[in-house]
Amino acid sequence: MFFLSEIEYKLLINRILPLARKNPVDQSLRGWSWHAPPLKPDYDVGMPMFLVCSKYCPTARDTYLYMVEKKRGTVNKKMALGAAVHAAVRALIKGFIKGEKLDFESWYEETLKAKGIKRRFERVKNLTRVVWEYVETMCKSRFMDAMSRQPYASEDSVMATALPFLVDHRISGELLGLSGLLVVDCYDYLRNIVFDIKVSDEEYEWYRLFPTGYALVFESVYEIPVDVGCVVYVKFHGDRLVVKRDLFYIDDDLRSWWIEERDEKARLVAMKMDPGIPKECFEDCMYLGVCRG
Repeated sequence: MFFLSEIEYKLLINRILPLARKNPVDQSLRGWSWHAPPLKPDYDVGMPMFLVCSKYCPTARDTYLYMVEKKRGTVNKKMALGAAVHAAVRALIKGFIKGEKLDFESWYEETLKAKGIKRRFERVKNLTRVVWEYVETMCKSRFMDAMSRQPYASEDSVMATALPFLVDHRISGELLGLSGLLVVDCYDYLRNIVFDIKVSDEEYEWYRLFPTGYALVFESVYEIPVDVGCVVYVKFHGDRLVVKRDLFYIDDDLRSWWIEERDEKARLVAMKMDPGIPKECFEDCMYLGVCRG
């Protein structure tokens, strides 16, 4: 999922990084400026990242229901697939880096319980298996290729450069008014890229807010600049897996947009303001039964 193609690597080196150097991020919009406006949070409500960035609900009533009324909604098939795919990618890459051999069947049985995935979602299991086999093959291929080119390096050393990924990384967003327990899908520590997986046929501009938010959190905690984000789209044409990566520069506009979303939703939570039911709802919204039931 997180291995760049040859073309994507060229775009990174010859377009995105030069753009970042030519138009550097304003220092007030770096995560390490969390203690001063505009990044300083007006309300410390501890919101999870997905609520700040999500724009599925036009009125942000999902934020109100989750944070104020403590509603959790209903897990549907699309959500179950997203949860299973995320879990599969994380478990497989982490296990591969540690040298563990994981069995899909036994792993999935454990995931059913942990993620609340219903057994009747049989197609979820089949598609997750496709992702599992793809990621496993890619990891083996990249590792073996690196081993063949570095005959005197240890396996640990080769692994660190062949799979330079912090996967399922836990980090605190408290300095930015977020939850103290955030989970980042992947951070490439050699190329300084933060990745976020989206199991979605649709490609929304606001999906870029997720890597943007995590970049700001990284900067706030570790005080290192993170200029590149990537949304990894996971799609299925029948049973065939399609992976598309949206690689982009996390510029001032994206950072300002993220701050606006955070501030607006944090105010809604702090004031316990019910924004009301939108005129049109996302068909897969987990709160449909709550709002319109």
